[in-house]
Amino acid sequence: MKKVFAIVLTVLMVATLLAGCGSKSVNSLNTVEKGKLIMSTNAAFPPYEMTTDDGGFEGIDVEIAGAIAEKLGLELVVDDMDFDAALLAVQQGKSDIVMAGVSVTDERLLVMNFSNDYAKGIQSVIVKEGSDVTMDNLGDQMIGCQRGTTGYMYASGDYGEDHVTAYDNGASAVQALMNGQVDCVIIDNAPATEYVAANPGLTLLDGAWVEESYAIGMNKNNTALLEAVNNALAELTADGTVQAIIDKYIAA
Repeated sequence: MKKVFAIVLTVLMVATLLAGCGSKSVNSLNTVEKGKLIMSTNAAFPPYEMTTDDGGFEGIDVEIAGAIAEKLGLELVVDDMDFDAALLAVQQGKSDIVMAGVSVTDERLLVMNFSNDYAKGIQSVIVKEGSDVTMDNLGDQMIGCQRGTTGYMYASGDYGEDHVTAYDNGASAVQALMNGQVDCVIIDNAPATEYVAANPGLTLLDGAWVEESYAIGMNKNNTALLEAVNNALAELTADGTVQAIIDKYIAA
């Protein structure tokens, strides 16, 4: 009888351990708020994130984050703020992930972790139609950029801070261009195309200024979340979900 009891107890212990292993990717995640995946973003970056008429959020990043949250058994919560603040939120433990067309840079790797990349980004240059601005004379121009973005960092590094004006979002930078306050705007190609389409008299210079990859930023200490997000992202990439979301918003 003792032997039978011992066997049953052993089986129960093994079953419990196996059950724990199977749920570890979700239950052991240290998220800011239990049961939720808080995403900090700057929802003025179409088509990656933008607001809807009813005050909600949509876009490539929002849908990919939603799909990841579903995989992890969590509820997605989108927290809209300035781009710089969105990056700081994960570093300070105020959000779980940051998605806002975020590119991986050496400087950002020092202060946060990044998932595998999920999309490719191109930095483009917006000018007024008939402008004499070219890719070769950008160093002679006043350039508008969104504060904290790689466009701002690269332009400041290449041409000097006295040639770059930072704005809170891309829309403000584009408005400054239309008002004649800057000569061009450097921003990611997807939103650049949206801004040009919405504002007659603007156009894009041919070619890519810089090519880069987008990834999901997370707190440097939350390696469990990093692993879980990467696993979910890999599954969503393999089954075509990520590409379908991108294709929904960006024509080939």
